[in-house]
Amino acid sequence: MKLYSYWRSSSAYRVRIALNLKGIAHEIVPVHLVRDGGEQHAPAYRALNPHGLVPLLVDGEARISQSMAILDYLERRAPEPALLPGDGAARAQRLSACYTIACETQPLQNLRVLQHLTGPLGHDEAEKAAWARHWIEAGLRVFEQQVAAQAGACCFGDAPGWADCLLVPQMYNAERFGCALDDCPTIRRVTDHLRTLPAVAAAHPDRQPDAAG
Repeated sequence: MKLYSYWRSSSAYRVRIALNLKGIAHEIVPVHLVRDGGEQHAPAYRALNPHGLVPLLVDGEARISQSMAILDYLERRAPEPALLPGDGAARAQRLSACYTIACETQPLQNLRVLQHLTGPLGHDEAEKAAWARHWIEAGLRVFEQQVAAQAGACCFGDAPGWADCLLVPQMYNAERFGCALDDCPTIRRVTDHLRTLPAVAAAHPDRQPDAAG
């Protein structure tokens, strides 16, 4: 199994965490999103993934893009340990929290969005950072409310799941952009705990083969 990844991509980061939590052996194939105009635009990579994004999971003949689709594939391919309840309200609640980050927060501070702000739209670096902070803070405050009542050591109870896979990378981005999250004590506490788990620590951007490359 191969995961095409960029060290600082939060979407790839969440998949790395899930792979590690499930103990699935995999190879990281770096795709540098900035070098030489972005390796994701190279014809060879576009042939693998028409989206031109990371992550991309290759498992035999299967090629799966979009991080949430990859998480779903991994859950079905390796059901234990389960990172998402099988059905019912508990599953829906966890998915709702996940989508707060995956659909409403992370895409608005994705690299290509920020590049569009400072490129064609002409905004400067300070304005770009302010944009990212606004959307990250807004999204994580909603996420805080979604998990606060059910959080234990992790977002939902004491065992890590999909919500935790998404939270850790988004908190990494929040710290990069200097977000103010004093009003989010639950997710700050949970993140501190999650970072002590070997599977989560091993997925950190600084521990990737292409880190700062």
